[in-house]
Amino acid sequence: MSAEVEVILRSPDSYGVARKALELMELHKVWPTPINYELWTYCIGDPDGPLATEIRRLLSGGEPITEAVSEDLAAAYLPKGKVNEQIRDAGDQLSRELETVAKAIEEASRSSETYGATLADASKELTQDQGADAVRKLVNHLSEATRRVQRENKSLEKRLKDSTSEVGRLKEHLEQVRRDATTDSLTNLANRKAFDEELARAREDSQATGNSLCLAVLDIDHFKRFNDTWGHQTGDQVLRYVASVIGRLAAPPRFAARYGGEEFGMLFPSESVAEVCQVLEEIREEVASRLLRRRSTNEELGAITISAGMAQLHPNEPVVCLIERADAALYASKRGGRNRVTNAEELAVGAAA
Repeated sequence: MSAEVEVILRSPDSYGVARKALELMELHKVWPTPINYELWTYCIGDPDGPLATEIRRLLSGGEPITEAVSEDLAAAYLPKGKVNEQIRDAGDQLSRELETVAKAIEEASRSSETYGATLADASKELTQDQGADAVRKLVNHLSEATRRVQRENKSLEKRLKDSTSEVGRLKEHLEQVRRDATTDSLTNLANRKAFDEELARAREDSQATGNSLCLAVLDIDHFKRFNDTWGHQTGDQVLRYVASVIGRLAAPPRFAARYGGEEFGMLFPSESVAEVCQVLEEIREEVASRLLRRRSTNEELGAITISAGMAQLHPNEPVVCLIERADAALYASKRGGRNRVTNAEELAVGAAA
C-alpha cells in the first residue's frame, strides 16, 4: 500500500474518501464492518492500486465480498494484515523449531539413560570373577555403547546448531517485521503508532525520574498548495528532504517520527527548553537554506520552510495536554507568519499578560 494513501487518510480529503467508500459498499451490498470499511477506504484512496484492482476483479466476476473474502484481502493487501500474517508465519516456524529441539533433547535423554544402565550393568559384572574372554566381551560392549552415544551426541549437536541458526534467522525476521510496522515507508522515520508508544513511554519515564521531556511538532508550510502545484511525487521529494534534516538531528535519545501528512513530531528527553529551541531553529534554518529542484525537470521549486511548536511536560500532565500545548504553539507559529519556532511556555506567559 502506497504511503500516499496514508497521507490522504490523515488529511481533510479523508472525509470525502469515507463517504465514497460507504456509498460503494452500499451499492455492492457490502456490510460496513470495520475490516470492510478499512478495505474500501484504502481502495478509494488508491484507485489504481493492487487492492482496488483485486476488488474490481472480484466484483466483475460476480463474486460476493463475504467476511472470509474480506479477511483474505486484508491479510494480502492491508499493512496491518501483512504484518500479522508475517508474525503468524514466523511464529509457526519458531514453534516447529522448538518442537524439533524438544524432540532432540528427549532422544538424547533416553540415550543417556540407556548408556547409564549399560555402565551400571557392566559395573555389576566387573565385581564378579570374570575370565579374560568375558572381560574382553564386556569391554567391546562398552566401547560400542560409547561410540553409539558419541554418534547420537554429534547428531544432537548438529540439530541444535541448525535450530539455533534458524531461531536466530527468525528473530532477525521478526525484528525486521517490527521495524517495518513502526516505520513510515516514505521518510524512513518512525510512524505515528511508534511515536505514540514512545511518547507514552517517555512521559512515564519523565514522571518517574523527574527528568525533563519536551515535545516538538513541525509542519511544512503551504504544503497542500505546493502539492497541488507540483504533484504528489514532487511533494514526496519534499517530505523526504525535510525528514532527512530532522532525522539527522534526532539521534537517540531523541526520537523523531512522521506524525501525519506533512507534520513531524520530535521528543527530547532530559534536554532544556533552550537546547530544544536551538535544535528546532537549526532544523528550520537548514530546511529554508536549500533551494530544491524538481527531479524530473530540474525546475526550481523555491525555498521550503517549516513552522514548529514545542512544549515541556509539566508534572503529572497527561500526554493529551502536552500534545495540545505543542499544537497550540505550532499554530501560533503559523499565525505569526510561518517559518518560525514557538515555545508554548512563552505563549502561556504572553496570554497571561
